[in-house]
Amino acid sequence: MIENTILKANREGRYALVFALPFPSYDLIELAAHVGFDAITIDGEHGAYSTESVDNICRLSNACGMSVIARVPNIAAYQVNLYLDRGIQGVTGPHVETGAEAQALADACLFPEAGWRSWGGGRGTEFNDPEKIAEYGGQRAFMKWANDNMIVMAQIESKKAHDNLDDILAVPGLTGVAGGPNDFAASMGLAGQPEHPDRVAATADIERRAVAAGKSIGATTFSIGVRDFMFGQAREFCQENRAKPFNT
Repeated sequence: MIENTILKANREGRYALVFALPFPSYDLIELAAHVGFDAITIDGEHGAYSTESVDNICRLSNACGMSVIARVPNIAAYQVNLYLDRGIQGVTGPHVETGAEAQALADACLFPEAGWRSWGGGRGTEFNDPEKIAEYGGQRAFMKWANDNMIVMAQIESKKAHDNLDDILAVPGLTGVAGGPNDFAASMGLAGQPEHPDRVAATADIERRAVAAGKSIGATTFSIGVRDFMFGQAREFCQENRAKPFNT
């Protein structure tokens, strides 16, 4: 395992630069490393990632000096374990709506005594190699190291979650919270209106209270992905050059 490169960047006093991988692509991972990204993020809730592809994404990213974080499909402990065993060093749990759910998410991500993460045999525990684990000072020392290098984010994307925010923020193992403007708006009866002032105001309230509670608000990174390039620079390229005459 490598030191969490997002947390490392933050300790250096800067935002971590994170590339959002839209689908399994090992060339894109290498290119992201070439241009200077700190980490890779993948979306296991909406993206097309198999367990094997997550394994390979973590393998290559770590070899290139980048940590991998992920939004997991759901916060069930077995699902979180599948990602952590591959080598994921940051988990965003979608649709967290209560303090109990936030606690369950943190418990799944953190080893005892901070949580109840299961000890597996994959990359996330150095393949259970006793000699490698000994380099950390033994299994308990590795558990502490892994906890110190883990990011746990609860995604607040409903009115119910907003109503239960104090309970969610009270969970000690939670690093912070992230948003979900489209689903949040829909839960407020504002489907298709993520920029509605009421939704924006609710999110501002969440961020204010999270900061007051000593939690991150997902603002420790700058992220960009292929879609941003396609909808931005690539679209501009097509618009600028489509009408240019072709001289034979």
